[in-house]
Amino acid sequence: MLKAKDIMTSGALTLEPESDVATAAKLLLEKHLNGVPVVDQEGKLVGVICQSDLVAQQKSVSMPSLFTILDGFISFTSNEDLEREVNKIAATKVAHAMTPNPVTITPETGIEQIADLMVERKLYTLPVVEDGKLVGVVGKEDVLKTLTKTK
Repeated sequence: MLKAKDIMTSGALTLEPESDVATAAKLLLEKHLNGVPVVDQEGKLVGVICQSDLVAQQKSVSMPSLFTILDGFISFTSNEDLEREVNKIAATKVAHAMTPNPVTITPETGIEQIADLMVERKLYTLPVVEDGKLVGVVGKEDVLKTLTKTK
């Protein structure tokens, strides 16, 4: 059975949290990538920035639904959700637009589990981490390439 180590891209491109959102968008477009791991200065994985994170900047803010009771307003959504949405839309740095604490896999993760994560959780960029260090990335194209290989 194929594992992440068999299909991952080693030495993957990364961005830092303080990188500009425009730099991230340019990298994703030029390299035809769905997402890129975000690492801090020590090389620790802190997030992933994907095309969908950047597309989210173009959406409008959905105002929370409110109802009144005894002259007070009660929101159906949390203020944290609204704040997170506004920060993502207004982001100028990768740190504000990225998905923090991403789902990761190990080099030994099987292709079936990788496919399950991608389909069920809509995760198309999976950082491969070993001993706390980023060692590669598995993207949806890496999985698709396995379909074209002769057995």
